Amino acid sequence: MRSCACWALLSKEGRADFFLIMAEVIEDKFREWTKGKNAVQARVNIFEKIRDIPYAAIPEIADSRRYVEILSLRKGSCTPKHLLLGDMYQRLGMQVLYVVYPFRWDEVEIDYPPQLMSLARELPLSHHLACMVDINGELILVDATLDPALKKLGLPVNEEWDGVSHTALPINPCGEGQIYHPAEVPLMQAQHDEASLAFYSELNRLLEVVRGP
Repeated sequence: MRSCACWALLSKEGRADFFLIMAEVIEDKFREWTKGKNAVQARVNIFEKIRDIPYAAIPEIADSRRYVEILSLRKGSCTPKHLLLGDMYQRLGMQVLYVVYPFRWDEVEIDYPPQLMSLARELPLSHHLACMVDINGELILVDATLDPALKKLGLPVNEEWDGVSHTALPINPCGEGQIYHPAEVPLMQAQHDEASLAFYSELNRLLEVVRGP
């Protein structure tokens, strides 16, 4: 799919065309991932496909308008991963809410190199997005943030999800999660300052080294 680096320059008609393309891309991938599967199998397969997209902090696609670009870039962070997950679960007829947890990057259980830890300590409070999904009448936390390769860092990758139980969070929240309805997603736009962008760049380099060639 075409990149939207020039999003701000698109006309109203151009943006409308983009949203149509976005919906078609998601629908095509949804059909591919759910074909021939029952409800639970489809739910788990969607989760695994999105979980397995390599984690990378790419601020441009952490956006309610652009999260579908994770499918063409084949990498992305918690926000585009869970906006895509929520979109697909709604297509399965499931009720989805979004939950945002405050956390601090210097408290994530990663053995940071000294320079990266220094950058992490300079960051303001950050926020992690996950999904809450109604499964059998109970709201279940579903988090597809970390791809399996990041087990090498000792992070809690959700490897064997049964489709009905709570998953683990990849961060230690430092406050209560805030719940949002899908209609409120445009209100969750993150702001990224120079310190955050510098940290993300170095973090992405570290994760690529961890994954190896």
